[in-house]
Amino acid sequence: MIDPYATLGLDRDADAAAIKRAYRRLAKTAHPDGGGDTSAFETVTAAYDLLRDPVRRKVYDDTGYDPQMADALDLKGLMVLETLVNDIILDEREPGSFDPVAALRRKLTDDILKNRFHILELERHRNRVRQHMDRLARRPGADVLGSMLRARSQSIAEAIRSAEKQIEAIEQAYAMIEGYAYELEPLAPRPTTEPEPEIAETEAADEVAAAAPAEMLETAGVAEPAEAPRAAE
Repeated sequence: MIDPYATLGLDRDADAAAIKRAYRRLAKTAHPDGGGDTSAFETVTAAYDLLRDPVRRKVYDDTGYDPQMADALDLKGLMVLETLVNDIILDEREPGSFDPVAALRRKLTDDILKNRFHILELERHRNRVRQHMDRLARRPGADVLGSMLRARSQSIAEAIRSAEKQIEAIEQAYAMIEGYAYELEPLAPRPTTEPEPEIAETEAADEVAAAAPAEMLETAGVAEPAEAPRAAE
């Protein structure tokens, strides 16, 4: 993406008069009639057109991109991100409960791997077609099979180039979201309750037996402990 401020040598807070002065100064030397370069003059003019349009300038200041000045690869990256951002917006989970930036990175990485695997498959198909072409003897007259195999090899080559361009666009989209971070909601602490001490059944039974009168023990069918025999006098 061309930086219009850097192109015209301006600060970000330059007013309309400063933008016009900078353009006129550079246009004199950049114009082809003055010995300048056509491409350089077009760049200067494009930067001036952007900054003198308040709407386009505001969009560029907010996003860093302008569709009319953006590099073709940048535009492809933006198109990739546009679809993925729509998916995030439609996600029903509460904002802050998941990391959409991490989700974007995972999706882009998965798409790159899928396209690379697709290229490997296409290259295997193309190699098989070429092997058939090498073994196929050309018949006299119209080479029907040979023409069909060559056409198939060409279509596979075009599909490979298309997948490679798609990988470039995805990698550009990945580069565009570098440096972003997302703040997640802190997880609510789990309540900590200390477990009540458990009393063993045998210990509880002993305590009950020790505290209960003899009548209650007899009623319950529990024999009262016998007295220890006295030692012989």
